[in-house]
Amino acid sequence: MLSPIRLVSEAAELAAQRHNGMARKGRGNEPYINHLAEVANLLATATDGADAELVAAGWLHDTIEDTDTTREELAQRFSDRVASLVAECTDDMSLSKAKRRQKQIEDAPHKSPGAKLIKIADKISNTGARIQTDPNAGEREDLADYIAWATQVVAGCRGGNAWLDEKFDDAVKAAKALL
Repeated sequence: MLSPIRLVSEAAELAAQRHNGMARKGRGNEPYINHLAEVANLLATATDGADAELVAAGWLHDTIEDTDTTREELAQRFSDRVASLVAECTDDMSLSKAKRRQKQIEDAPHKSPGAKLIKIADKISNTGARIQTDPNAGEREDLADYIAWATQVVAGCRGGNAWLDEKFDDAVKAAKALL
């Protein structure tokens, strides 16, 4: 078993390698790794750094979905819990976007406590990425659509960490101020 600092550091390194060259939606052409760093940092802050496996899973939460990384590889390199958390946060990309979104809403209340925290941190980060200074009509529409859906997902994840719940509410409030 890796020490907590090595676990987080190696997860960050693998996330950077696997998402190299990918850009994030929103915020122009920001490197995708910034999203993963933000999610991991939200989780580290929410838990006061007490759960290295959760923070590592935050770094890696999109690796199965977006790259050729497998659950087995994550279990071998990190731990079964890290792999399980990442797998639990992975969308079935063979489904349409509408079906994936509906499945996230339906599945949220049944996720493990750690996966729920990752989902909330992910939605905080993605909401923030869509907040633009002086958004155009398309950006406003995307933001309104995203927060309406994210609010439904987060409703099924609340209660595990009051700070994350509040950070999500603050992000939605900031987004709605632009609509």
